[in-house]
Amino acid sequence: MIPIIDIFAGPGGLGEGFSSFLNPETNEKEYKIALSIEKDSHAHQTLTLRSFYRQFNTEEIPSEYYEFLRGDITKDDLFNKYPLQTQAAKNEAWLAELGDNDKAISNILVDKKINEALKGRKDWLLIGGPPCQAYSIMGRARRQEEYLDEKKDEKVGLYKQYLRILAVHNPSVFIMENVKGLLSAKTKDNQIFTKILNDLSDPVEAYLSEFKENINDLNCPGYRIYSLVTKSTNLDDSGNPVFRQQDFVIKSEKYGIPQTRHRIILLGIRKNIKYQSDILKSQDEIPVSSILRGLPKIRSTLSRIDSNGIFWKKTISKIKENGALTSIDKEIKQEIIKQINKITLPKNKSGSEFLSHFNNNIGYRADWYLDEKIEGVCNHVSRGHMESDLRRYFFASCFAIVKKRSPNLDDFPSELLPAHKSVSTNTKEKKFTDRFSVQLWNKPSKTITSHISKDGHYYIHPDPTQCRSFTVREAARIQTFPDNYYFCGPRTAQFIQVGNAVPPLLANQIAGIVFSVFNTIQMKN
Repeated sequence: MIPIIDIFAGPGGLGEGFSSFLNPETNEKEYKIALSIEKDSHAHQTLTLRSFYRQFNTEEIPSEYYEFLRGDITKDDLFNKYPLQTQAAKNEAWLAELGDNDKAISNILVDKKINEALKGRKDWLLIGGPPCQAYSIMGRARRQEEYLDEKKDEKVGLYKQYLRILAVHNPSVFIMENVKGLLSAKTKDNQIFTKILNDLSDPVEAYLSEFKENINDLNCPGYRIYSLVTKSTNLDDSGNPVFRQQDFVIKSEKYGIPQTRHRIILLGIRKNIKYQSDILKSQDEIPVSSILRGLPKIRSTLSRIDSNGIFWKKTISKIKENGALTSIDKEIKQEIIKQINKITLPKNKSGSEFLSHFNNNIGYRADWYLDEKIEGVCNHVSRGHMESDLRRYFFASCFAIVKKRSPNLDDFPSELLPAHKSVSTNTKEKKFTDRFSVQLWNKPSKTITSHISKDGHYYIHPDPTQCRSFTVREAARIQTFPDNYYFCGPRTAQFIQVGNAVPPLLANQIAGIVFSVFNTIQMKN
């Protein structure tokens, strides 16, 4: 099997996609994670649990794993039952921070762990996505930064840990993921993406200049960097394929992922491997309705109030009493009245970390998502919302049914607008006017990001009668995590993990392209 080193692994989205890849001829798995490195303790717990799951053949997952998902036993109970597989999982998932700070693990120890994990294998795969908050367009806008400063924010330079491993360990192939904002990010000295491409093409030179270490036995020939969505017809003077920078952006909704997630993903192939890379095959867009179908209906709760369902419904119904309906058009008003009358109190209330429920009526890739052995749904708990936000969510979802789009701030009646100074400023300046955003039934979702951990305003459920934002499980389905993929930690940590991940189903398709590269290597050997 092809060994994988996964750095900046998060909860393991990239690794899950590769680990799940099946050889189309033999129907056998071709990749195995040798080592995954992650610094966040909750994401590391998720990684370790999933690594434990992968120690077994799919048809031989122990019943105790599902007992844990259902909350019948603890994780310690599960691990104690299978000590060998648990130790293997703990060896694979390493809680460690990469970087150049006091908390970071030493490069010497990182290299030692990588060498131990690879066990002498020369042909292997490096995957990972260096933390991207520093590069994101939204983050830079909020910080009002024109230039990034590595001295102020070490995340700007964390990709150097990636190229250091390339220079020292010389994998055959690498996959590197980051946000689209990388294309426009810059320091005072250079345009960051151009520098990253140059550095990854010749990691030894970049390593020696950046790390100032006297290492004479680095013999990495460098890498050719390929797009996964566009074929190059031109080569530069060194024989490297020529792409526009925009060619490295993958628009996930074009490849069977139910969200408009646009990310840079680079495929690097070592220069001494002669291979013309393939590209992803486009697919029809997958709407939110196909993914959320079959999940149990739940309602939200109210923040800071121990409310029952009747109080929750009365709170929403007050939208008829505060004057909000007088200033909106007739169709939306009628829809609001219609949906209020349709509200029933769901038997599952506001959900739970496990709900006993199974419905195989999902509208897309049941083979990928569903596992009947769970006998229910995990991580499906709604969060609490303020009373005023409940009415905004309800209005927004009703508006979306009528207008076939999510409302902007200037579509809201003044009675429902938040009493924040920034709201009037943003409305006038046309900034962040989609502050309350409904995901539409017949369209892919907007990008699931870690911001979902802070509030649900950008992720309002399209069903007004549930009047809430997405749960962790709904966000995980949109990110294409299988239902038996359990996220550890408190809900905020779960949301962050899901939002930061690479969609596993996209990674699974990329794994097929990478597998053909390794097939070329094996034929030559």
